[in-house]
Amino acid sequence: MRGILLLIAAAIMLAVPACTGQAQQQPPPAPSPGPPNPQAPAPPPQAPAQETPKQPAAPATPSRTLNVVVLDPGHGGTDAGARGGNGVIESEVVLSYARALRAELERQGLRVVVTRQGNENPTPDERSALANRQRGSVFLSLHISSTGPPGTARAYTLPEGVGPPARSGPLPWDQAQEAYAERSRRLAELLQVQLAQKFRGSPEVPAHAAVRQLRTIAAPAVAVEVSSVSALKREQLEQMGTRLAEAVARAVTAYRPLYEAGAN
Repeated sequence: MRGILLLIAAAIMLAVPACTGQAQQQPPPAPSPGPPNPQAPAPPPQAPAQETPKQPAAPATPSRTLNVVVLDPGHGGTDAGARGGNGVIESEVVLSYARALRAELERQGLRVVVTRQGNENPTPDERSALANRQRGSVFLSLHISSTGPPGTARAYTLPEGVGPPARSGPLPWDQAQEAYAERSRRLAELLQVQLAQKFRGSPEVPAHAAVRQLRTIAAPAVAVEVSSVSALKREQLEQMGTRLAEAVARAVTAYRPLYEAGAN
C-alpha cells in the first residue's frame, strides 16, 4: 500500500512542472487602454480639396468712341427682294453696295462689320445679334426700292412707338431701338444731306418707315434705300455705289463728334 502511494506522489511531482511550462509559453495579455493623454499633440487637420475657381465672363465695356459701322445688305438667299424687268435683283446689288461702302469706310479708319458676305439670308434676329455685340457702332441697312425716281436715295428711321406695347422689366427685344430714336434721327439727317448732294432729285430730309430690321438694333440705326429696280440697266444702279459710299462716309464722319459727345 505504501508503495502505491509513493508512485502516485511521484507522478504528481512530474506533472506540475509540465503545466507550469505551458503557462509560461502563453503571450501576456495586452494592456487595457488608459485614458487619453491631454498633452499629446493632436494630428494635423487635413486641408479640404480645393476646387478650381471659375472665371466669370468679362462684361463688355461700353465705348464712347464711334469706331464701328455695321452694314446690313438686305435680303439674300431665297429672298431676292425687289426685282426689275432688266434682271435687277435687289439682294445682289445691295451686296455690291456693301462692298463699296466697306472699302470707303475703312479708308476713314473705321472698322466695318457686314451681316452677310454672300447670298446667304440671316434672320432679322441673327443680323441684330451680330450688330448688338459691337460697341461704339452705328447700323446701316441697305435696300433698293421698287418705285420712286431712278437715281435718287433716301434715309429712313423707325417711327417712334413702333413695336409691342411697353411693359415693366427689361426692355423687350422688339423695343431695343426706342432708346436710340433721337440719335438715329440725327444720323439720318446728316446722311440725307449727303445723299441729296450726291443724287440729284433726292429729298433733303429723311423719312420714317417701319423697317423690321431697325426695331431690334440697340444703336443708332438708319435704313438707306436707293431708287429703283426700274432702272434700264443694272450697271446704272451699281455705279451709284461709289457715290453712295462717299455720302455715307461723310455722314458718319460728321456724326462722330455728336455720337462721342452724348452716346452711351
